[in-house]
Amino acid sequence: METNSTTDPRAVVQDTDERCQASTDRVEYVGMRVDGTPVVLNLTAHERLSPNRSLGLVRHGPAGLDWGYVGSGPAQLACALLLDYTDNETVAQQHYIQFRNDVVSQLVCDGPADCWHLTGKDIEAALAEFEEYRALTPDGGTPSSSLPANWSAVSRTDQTVFQRRDIDHYVVLAEGSEEWLIILCAQGDRAYPAPLDHRTLPVENDPASAVQDLVAESNDLVEPEEDI
Repeated sequence: METNSTTDPRAVVQDTDERCQASTDRVEYVGMRVDGTPVVLNLTAHERLSPNRSLGLVRHGPAGLDWGYVGSGPAQLACALLLDYTDNETVAQQHYIQFRNDVVSQLVCDGPADCWHLTGKDIEAALAEFEEYRALTPDGGTPSSSLPANWSAVSRTDQTVFQRRDIDHYVVLAEGSEEWLIILCAQGDRAYPAPLDHRTLPVENDPASAVQDLVAESNDLVEPEEDI
């Protein structure tokens, strides 16, 4: 039986994918300064990008959007861009800090039009690189005989993490070229954990005691709930 693009489901799916890819390729944002005021336009939607929706997630730059450095205005722009492009609050909240640091801080108004351009393909490429930087999330873990009962060891591909089972405190163990970096941090409502304390040790040393010190510090800061 013959099929054509109007009856074959595979052709319909392929056609839809191609249209979505073409749409992504056409998405373009442009930024410029008008009388010193930062202005960002979504050329695809033919409208000015507003910070209002992103301010419902994070409030870094209530005064407005900005770019070209690491600061509050660029953080707000990063969140606004990701939210506008993906229409996904979780993605925007998890990745806007990294997007600010790696992309928005590097935007420069240049060329004949004295502006910057950012395409959907640019944003997709950045998000693909951010997958390994996802926020820490509680995932159970397994008990450790060397840690208190309210702590578990979590297996991750790029680092060792110990997490509290009663609150969102973590001890992250990272191995550098010359030393261990052991960080006690709290997730809270942040996209990235906030450091509370840290230790460094020569890489040839056993980091277990430093991990235990930071675990004890967390338990001293916030007493463990009973019946963990």
